[in-house]
Amino acid sequence: MTILRSRDNPRVRRWRRLIADRQLRRRTRRAWIEGVRLVAAYCDAHGAPLTLILDAQASGNREIAALVSRTGIAPVVLSSSLFAELADTQTPQGVAAEIAIPRTPDLAAGITHCVFLDGVGDPGNLGAILRSAAAFAVPEVVLGSGCADPWSPKVLRAAMGAHFALRLRESAELSRRFAQFAGERICTVPRGGTPLQDIDLRGPHAWAFGGEGRGVSEAMLQAATLRACIPIDPATESLNVAVAASLCLYEAARQRRAPPPHQ
Repeated sequence: MTILRSRDNPRVRRWRRLIADRQLRRRTRRAWIEGVRLVAAYCDAHGAPLTLILDAQASGNREIAALVSRTGIAPVVLSSSLFAELADTQTPQGVAAEIAIPRTPDLAAGITHCVFLDGVGDPGNLGAILRSAAAFAVPEVVLGSGCADPWSPKVLRAAMGAHFALRLRESAELSRRFAQFAGERICTVPRGGTPLQDIDLRGPHAWAFGGEGRGVSEAMLQAATLRACIPIDPATESLNVAVAASLCLYEAARQRRAPPPHQ
């Protein structure tokens, strides 16, 4: 087994750039994912990655060995010190992969519910929203300018594999895309909107969640057909956007699962 040990190896240098450089990820449509769960989730959705990368000390791990066998490709093995240098976590699991970022077609016809994100710049919040979207069976998420890179290591880690259960798209014309959605278009606002529990979410609808601090843009508000708020204690200014999104998506999923009201 050949083990790569040099920081100057061309492949290692490229992976280091891929981890750090949003523009390189965007230009090459490649990303670095790390950990057993993320690699397995990618394989479930898209098959073998482009390259599988192992820490030399992890090659005897049963779970990782099973994952290697499943991919059917020979891994590239790095020295432990080199793998740790590339890893985005304090305690790396010893497996990573270079993947092709899945291409997503335009907003699919017949989609009855989706999420639009307007300037959600915090990677942890973005990842948490994606995780909630997948958990509550939202098929589409559209990201506008000002959002964190969905394929950055921090967002990938926070989303815990949700990327591969969703259709993710980025749009520089978010408000126009939002306005084109054929259904209720709901913007969340801190106060003054229709309380969440009073909204009928059983029909087609799209949510718009805004970035930390400023909320959704005026253009998104103008494109909305409804403004929603989550009632909170008057002494509290607002909810974290990821928490608010989770509550809204849960309520929509709950209503979809509920039996129809008696006539």
